[in-house]
Amino acid sequence: MSKPNLTTLQRLEQILAHLKERQSDERVFTRVYANSARREAEASDKRIRGNKTLGPLDGRIVSIKDLFDITGEVTLAGSVIRNTALAAGEDALIVQRLRAAGAVIVGKTLMTEFAFTAVGLNPHHPVAGNAIDPLRIAGGSSTGAGISVAEGTSEISIGSDTGGSIRIPAALNGVTGFKPTAKRVPLQGAFPLSPSLDSVGPLARNVSDCAITDSVLAGEHPRMLDSVSLANLRIGVPHGVLFENMEPEVEKAFASGLRACEKAGAVIVECSIDDLIDAMAQATSIGSIAGIEASRIHAGWLHDNTLDVDQRVQRPLVRRLEISESDYIEIMMKRQLLVRDMDQRIKAYDLLALPTVPILAPTVEAVAEQEFYRETESLLLRNTQVANQFDLTAISLPMPGLAIPAGLMLMGQHGTDRRLLAMALSVERILS
Repeated sequence: MSKPNLTTLQRLEQILAHLKERQSDERVFTRVYANSARREAEASDKRIRGNKTLGPLDGRIVSIKDLFDITGEVTLAGSVIRNTALAAGEDALIVQRLRAAGAVIVGKTLMTEFAFTAVGLNPHHPVAGNAIDPLRIAGGSSTGAGISVAEGTSEISIGSDTGGSIRIPAALNGVTGFKPTAKRVPLQGAFPLSPSLDSVGPLARNVSDCAITDSVLAGEHPRMLDSVSLANLRIGVPHGVLFENMEPEVEKAFASGLRACEKAGAVIVECSIDDLIDAMAQATSIGSIAGIEASRIHAGWLHDNTLDVDQRVQRPLVRRLEISESDYIEIMMKRQLLVRDMDQRIKAYDLLALPTVPILAPTVEAVAEQEFYRETESLLLRNTQVANQFDLTAISLPMPGLAIPAGLMLMGQHGTDRRLLAMALSVERILS
């Protein structure tokens, strides 16, 4: 939408004008900070004119998911039952870091209620359709984040990822989404879903913007990324359950991406992690970690059937509330062992590559049917949740040549975030 040779304020004004035009039917943003964003943009332009820039994020227009605290306002986390909650006393730590780096916070973006579902529907808001085809779903739970970057109403958006909530909307809307290792970015001032699995990361048009933003969010000195040569890079492809039920267009685009990497010198190696995925499924057969932890967070209202809450959230959380603390502890102990086993298994590879999601975004009309909704959500989460369950870092890159977007996901070992981003930069250049 905005042109890079314009000043920050000029780019911002283009975005604000677009948002004003559709304000009677706004579906992507839940709040727009026009006045404060203008002040931040003017301050950035002044710094840039005076050669006093705060770094590569200075003057970049950023939106944030509606679960990050902003001083003086209630953090809704996509839910109307939080309308009466206390206002935040200070900005979330990641928002403080963004402002300190010169980012211009343009607004808060739509999310699914309490970040619990992946299709991208929130019954309290009009349906926000896919940025490429509004009749299709946009994915969640960082729904507005993916749309806003794809449509150009923000240059970078900050989301959260507990089972794929950054990478799913990134893949479905044709942008890049990065999930860091879980503890890399602090969660202070972010409304939780599952403290053991929650990650905070960026969605952007390219890997470089994700890398710059990640360094700011992690409290590091923001720096540009150097790419890594793909020559002799070992890329593991975990064929098996994660490649089942793939739509032909996704399968073809993924295979083309692998061939491009191989042509650039990468070594493609088939590998298997199905046994570890199956072991994790068995360990969590009584309930997902995210569901159990979320049920504790929301225990105070879960049995109140008079509340206006998405039943796709309330019903499963009520069931998870019945799981005992001893069972939960046992699950987490098993998870710890499986995380270690996965780390050992993938040490032989520089990264793993697989489709972010195996399907193209279905239509909003199609997912209105309950059984198809459940099937869609299961497929959307299947591949991405592996990185959360096994405490890995992962990024989704848009695959070229598709009329309806899909993503190629790269996964790396726990704590190898910057190296994964460097390798992703090289893959991105080859794909484009």
